[in-house]
Amino acid sequence: MKIRYAVPALAAAALLTLTGCVNNAESEGSGTGGGAQASSIEADQAAVDLLPDELRESGVLRIGTDAEYPPNEFKDADGNPTGWGVELAEAVSAKLGLEPEWEILGFDSIIPRIQEGALDMGSSSFTDTVERQKSVDFVNFLNAGTQWAAATGSDVDPDNACGLTIAVQATTVQDTEELPAKSKACTDAGKEAIEVLRFDGQPEATQAVVDGRADAFSADLPVTGDAVAKLSGQLETVGEVFDAAPYGFATQKDSDTTKAVQAALQSLIDDGTYLKILTAAGIEAGALDEATINAAKN
Repeated sequence: MKIRYAVPALAAAALLTLTGCVNNAESEGSGTGGGAQASSIEADQAAVDLLPDELRESGVLRIGTDAEYPPNEFKDADGNPTGWGVELAEAVSAKLGLEPEWEILGFDSIIPRIQEGALDMGSSSFTDTVERQKSVDFVNFLNAGTQWAAATGSDVDPDNACGLTIAVQATTVQDTEELPAKSKACTDAGKEAIEVLRFDGQPEATQAVVDGRADAFSADLPVTGDAVAKLSGQLETVGEVFDAAPYGFATQKDSDTTKAVQAALQSLIDDGTYLKILTAAGIEAGALDEATINAAKN
């Protein structure tokens, strides 16, 4: 994912004012802001005790997100981050006894800001990969995969896509790993390469299929399912879900924060809050029984 602007973090209790940026309010019905639910969640002392002293004493958890990936993370009508991914992150923050402080910025800027200590956690539909594990740790919270969508009635086949134009949100796993590998397989076989149309946000990638600029788009399963549901009659899923991989909250490498976030997530799993959030979003099939760290092996 990649967008053209960054917004300084503001306290969650204040309005997040954005000017000149894309508003995903049309997706608001599928998202659930975490504020009300998070405020009712009691802190877990075992998780709190694992926090670095400086973070615990600050009273806030600085979270980075690229709010351009509905229904996981997007902006509401006021420009505030919302979606089930936001709700889950705010529930983790509540378990840690911290106030979430959101920073909306380009997806490819989040991990560097975690590395430099400007953010405590990234919550932006990160697919946990071995390559990314070199830079940050991941506290895993969902089993996800990739799903394509195309215009209703099309004959697009993700396994036979040579010469097609495929839309994608820039710097996602689909952009950096899946489509380059598929395109190389095409050219190695003497066939036409896949033309990749990259966009700053997923809504733009979806629209490219709707208006015929692209044959299909490739995205994470929850995102594709949401787009197809909203555009029933215009889009349909094509092919099977593939490349199953875990989502994770990104945290500083080898840090106590990683252990604290893991303990907070496990507490949410144990008390049923976690499954409640996933069920409301319709993605409970990807639920985990245990909060893991760096589960990806490739």
